[in-house]
Amino acid sequence: MKVLFWVPYPREGPSNRYRVEQYLSYLRNEGIGYCLRPFWNSFAFKILYKDKLYFKKLYYFVLGTLSRLCDILCIAQYDIVFIHRESYPIGGAFFETILFLLKKPFIFDFDDAIFITSTSKSNIFMGWLKNPGKIPIIIKKSSCVIAGNHYLADFALRYNQSVTIIPTTVDTDKYYPAERKLQDKVFIGWIGSVTTSDFLSKIKNVFIRLSDLFPGLVFKIVGADFTINGLTSIISRPWTLDRELDELRTFDIGIMPMPDNKWTRGKCGFKALLYMSMAIPCVCSPVGANSEIITDGINGLLADTDDEWIKKLSQLIKDCNLRKKIGVAARRTVQERYSLKVNAPKFLEVIKRVYRQGQYKDLA
Repeated sequence: MKVLFWVPYPREGPSNRYRVEQYLSYLRNEGIGYCLRPFWNSFAFKILYKDKLYFKKLYYFVLGTLSRLCDILCIAQYDIVFIHRESYPIGGAFFETILFLLKKPFIFDFDDAIFITSTSKSNIFMGWLKNPGKIPIIIKKSSCVIAGNHYLADFALRYNQSVTIIPTTVDTDKYYPAERKLQDKVFIGWIGSVTTSDFLSKIKNVFIRLSDLFPGLVFKIVGADFTINGLTSIISRPWTLDRELDELRTFDIGIMPMPDNKWTRGKCGFKALLYMSMAIPCVCSPVGANSEIITDGINGLLADTDDEWIKKLSQLIKDCNLRKKIGVAARRTVQERYSLKVNAPKFLEVIKRVYRQGQYKDLA
């Protein structure tokens, strides 16, 4: 068996890194061949979410298009195509339709509400070219659909009955608790990208009020440049793949604020899972999969209003034993339900099932 993986980003992109790339070693162990083909290369990813640079982005877009066309010319050598999120960033279900007409089985995997238009500020012009209406078409034509949570699965089931829920998982052998040295300062951390950094503005007043209540408090933002006028307790760091673990190990508390809307309800809660895997107690908005992952007060805390955020973060800031207790329960949750070891067999089973179905059709 040989599988072609169409993913949007290079290894620096967290979505396909956690939903595709970390499973590849399991495929190798099963003797399954594969080829990983990102649309955007590493050079493109470095500028993709920067303002302007339109001609450079266009150049890399053309390269990505040529790459996809080359894949179609060589499609006969693959038994299955695995599409994470979409094969092409604009237009309709062009490449998926070609696969369907060629009777090439393909699996569609998605971890966001990509059936709703959402475009980053730096690529706002792309909003005119995106076509979220193609997602139902892709789902219909898919041999099987993998959804990141129940909200997304419910949407997929409207168009295809072959739907499997596999959450975005964490390799708990790689992400594990680190000994934290006792110190006067408490670090509240957030890790993400510019595409979700606007969510931090939701709790802007929380930052200000907590800084007044706890003079030794530090907010550490990794992956975005977030500031509040007059507040010196915020440290912003760029995200890099090789520094990710080191940055997470400095967090005493993790946060994941989000507004409640159709887009965020499709979120798979991965930021929370990343904190929890390292026994970092987290406070999150009760939106999307967060409410499924977190049992409030047991393996994490849920907060909606500013007052709730301040109350629950204050509890964790003042009580290091509470942080440890919740952190231990949080890691246990990830190990039992959201770890790579638990979910890799489900991932492999989907691929094997689609392969068997394809073989059966060929014999028929």
